[in-house]
Amino acid sequence: MRKAIIITLTIALLSVSYLIPKDDGIDIIKKEVSIVLYDSEKGWNSGNIEQYMQCYRKSEKMRFAGNGNFNFGWENTLKRYKKSYPDKEAMGRLSFSDVDITVISNDAALVFGRWTLKYPEKERTGLYTLLLRKFEEGWRIVHDHSSSAK
Repeated sequence: MRKAIIITLTIALLSVSYLIPKDDGIDIIKKEVSIVLYDSEKGWNSGNIEQYMQCYRKSEKMRFAGNGNFNFGWENTLKRYKKSYPDKEAMGRLSFSDVDITVISNDAALVFGRWTLKYPEKERTGLYTLLLRKFEEGWRIVHDHSSSAK
């Protein structure tokens, strides 16, 4: 019986160790996720919300939560952004800072950071937590929880 338990635990540990990337894999994943964030920032700053939204998973299960509300779906999130930011002037200039990427597995990463929108005479800032998953098309945000500082 004891031998069966040891064998079972060994198999379980080997299975779990496959899910956790090695150090060099973690660095590669962090770089890939950073590129997704950079590309979204670039899309926003060009005034192109559709380009910005390419970082999100095009799915009805994608979730965005912020300012006490949440919605599901890529299309719903796109509509919300377009309503809140109807033109490039309203969008301001986006930058991310204090970015901390935690690799959860070979196909999942958690990102925490600060977003800032700069305008000619004001600045808005807040925090975000993102869950990204890796799909055939690359890393995509499946959950975004953003808050705005008052």
